[in-house]
Amino acid sequence: MKIKAGLERIPGGLMMIPLLLGAVTNTLFPTAAKTFGSFTGALMTGALPILSVFFFCMGATIDFKATPYILKKGGALLGSKILAGTLLGLLAAQFMPTGMVESGVFAGLSVLAIVASMNDTNGGLYMALIGQYGKKEDGGAYTLMSMESGPFFTMLTLGIAGLAAFPWEAFVGAILPLLVGMVLGNLDHELRDFVKPAIPILIPFFAFGLGNTLNLTTVWKSGLLGVLLGIAVVVVTGTVLIIADKLTGGNGVAGIAAASTAGNAAAVPAAIASIDKTYAGIAPSATMLVATCVIVTAVLVPLATALWAKWVNADQRKEVVN
Repeated sequence: MKIKAGLERIPGGLMMIPLLLGAVTNTLFPTAAKTFGSFTGALMTGALPILSVFFFCMGATIDFKATPYILKKGGALLGSKILAGTLLGLLAAQFMPTGMVESGVFAGLSVLAIVASMNDTNGGLYMALIGQYGKKEDGGAYTLMSMESGPFFTMLTLGIAGLAAFPWEAFVGAILPLLVGMVLGNLDHELRDFVKPAIPILIPFFAFGLGNTLNLTTVWKSGLLGVLLGIAVVVVTGTVLIIADKLTGGNGVAGIAAASTAGNAAAVPAAIASIDKTYAGIAPSATMLVATCVIVTAVLVPLATALWAKWVNADQRKEVVN
């Protein structure tokens, strides 16, 4: 059986399928973690420890010796995406004073879901699209963009919006595994090479743990709303990123290729809720909305990138002819 190959054919499959399996388990057998206990219970409830290792490994891949071009391009894309998420989060906070829509068509939508879905780029998708449609050197920009990983920037946005008051220790704790990984990975490149393969391996395990915090009724409710939020991620961040890419000498391909939601972004709501318990009620619906964005953007971004690259190349050919 080619289970791994089957999962990889599904957009975000290594994240989504274990997440849904966890949600099915929690919906049908909500006491399973307590019943089995021991290592089984730990796997079903231990997403945060696995995530801390995941962020350490991510940090170890960030190279301090990035070339000036990579720093310029990566910094522009990183800053633009975070800025777009922050501004939209601040705007949403004006209409959601409690941080979440309680009723109506948009019930379940939260500032937490909006910011988390906008803040983090799907690195694998970005690299694949750059390899096919973009410039080779733009691929290195993700070295810097991977700093989006984790809850730090989402915490910062919620704090700025006045929807949370995190102690400074929480901010340090949120980014410390990433920073320690960065330092050690740059001090010892053999260590970097050692932990790098663990990044994709850890994804299905923390996804299963996150799934065990969800109920399938929440999944059903987030369907259409999650699709709309995914479209918004591509349109809003895509527009901002294309502008940033062009301002740094690009043609917009790298910008639109980065307008996605990373699979690990679905872990951010739970991480936030573990720090600020007032988000415990918001985190489940936010997790499913962000997870839906992962799928939607994984489908839309390649299509949008291909169309944009075709348009840019056609435009360039016209200029050559003229």
